[in-house]
Amino acid sequence: MPVRSLRSASTPRQFRPELENEYARSPELGYEPPDEAGFLRCLSHGFPTPLARWHYHDEYELHLITATSGKVFVGDWIGPFQPGQLVLTGPRLPHNWVSMDLPDGGVALRDLVIQFPHEPLARASDTIPELAEVLPLLERARHGIEFFGLSDAAEAHWHRVKGARGLRRFTAFCEFMADLAACTDYRLLSSVKLQSDDDAIQLDQIDAVVSRITDHLSEQHSAAALAAELGMSESRFSRFFRRATGNTFTDFVNRVRISRACQLLMDTDQQITHICYEVGYNNVANFNRRFLEIRGMTPSEFRRQSLTRFRGAH
Repeated sequence: MPVRSLRSASTPRQFRPELENEYARSPELGYEPPDEAGFLRCLSHGFPTPLARWHYHDEYELHLITATSGKVFVGDWIGPFQPGQLVLTGPRLPHNWVSMDLPDGGVALRDLVIQFPHEPLARASDTIPELAEVLPLLERARHGIEFFGLSDAAEAHWHRVKGARGLRRFTAFCEFMADLAACTDYRLLSSVKLQSDDDAIQLDQIDAVVSRITDHLSEQHSAAALAAELGMSESRFSRFFRRATGNTFTDFVNRVRISRACQLLMDTDQQITHICYEVGYNNVANFNRRFLEIRGMTPSEFRRQSLTRFRGAH
């Protein structure tokens, strides 16, 4: 059964993701009844479903795909998915999975999901030191995390959480999170991420540099000039910047610019030429080349594919 777009030719283009409200979380769609869900909420559903749409919510979402393949959209990330993909998305990070190989009649089970809020874990970690182990994982989840090699274990974890109640459910959840926190085979689905650093003053300096870049993308930024402002040699600044961001200065600027271009391509109808100059590139050829290097597709193809993030409900 083909998946139809939510947009018709007569409807205006949708730019923004939908906010998932509590009243939409019906047991008829696969959610647990309210009296069964506490801190954690388990969800399972097939495809097509009204739940599969470009949307966001206030909770973290741990999402395991069990059937079909297609395209996954997380923030400004577009990539493939197949059975076994495990992704953790942070609060208010838009996402959708769109199956491209759906059999006639759809599939009865495609998604195994756990949703949970931030504040209870953050507050509890103040008095229960062991829970602080999960906080770096939650920080990374703001960008979306795809884990590798955990699909079988993740499905077993999900069923243990789903089948338990009370303290045993929370214990099963903690075991799941402990495995995720210990996993080193993962990737962030966002282009740019500041790492933690022991030197708070220097981290504040880097944060100021990053803010300068992101707030003034159309300007030309020089590592030498920024190093001089911070009283560092250019070589010291370059080493420090790479340690803090995981990128060279030039790569970081390019990734920030392309990330912003992705947002504009997804959320506006601006011409690609205008976007090119708005994010700081002096010519379209260089913009297209950098975009292809970082995103694996051209800006026009990215925009075309991004439109499919609204598909999937029917």
